[in-house]
Amino acid sequence: MKEKIKLTKGINLINKKYKSKEFYHFFEEPSNVIVIPKFKKYYILVKQKRVPINKKNFEFPMGWIDKGENSLNASKRELLEETGYKSLISPIKFLEFYPDPGRGNRKCFCYYTDRLRKVGREEKNIEIFFKTKYEIQKMINIKEFNNSSHIAAFSHYISKF
Repeated sequence: MKEKIKLTKGINLINKKYKSKEFYHFFEEPSNVIVIPKFKKYYILVKQKRVPINKKNFEFPMGWIDKGENSLNASKRELLEETGYKSLISPIKFLEFYPDPGRGNRKCFCYYTDRLRKVGREEKNIEIFFKTKYEIQKMINIKEFNNSSHIAAFSHYISKF
């Protein structure tokens, strides 16, 4: 037996019978993309308010993959929407993982690009920053950059490239 409770557009809470008197609760939500954009020797970060932790957080551009959209197109769209930068090459997928398989079915597709052109403005309520690899590592250490999915993506990226 499985009960699906719609929380909002695209997000459901699933209550699935696990054992005779136990249920397993998890979220069903769209998969998302993380884009690591590199401009010259700097990485582009975004800073935006994250309601659950009640503070502005540094991250890479990230967003949901819309219904009918593939992860590559979502990576291009999210980069442009959040930063105003367009990738001049097709972003390269370097990692795919489940960020919290114990509580959700969402997949995370990670891309990078290092050929960018500014063509617009960043999204409202988002600030953009240019940081070196070492500055981001320091931000991770002092908990300014603290989204675990983004840390995992960045760590894998710098170990691979």
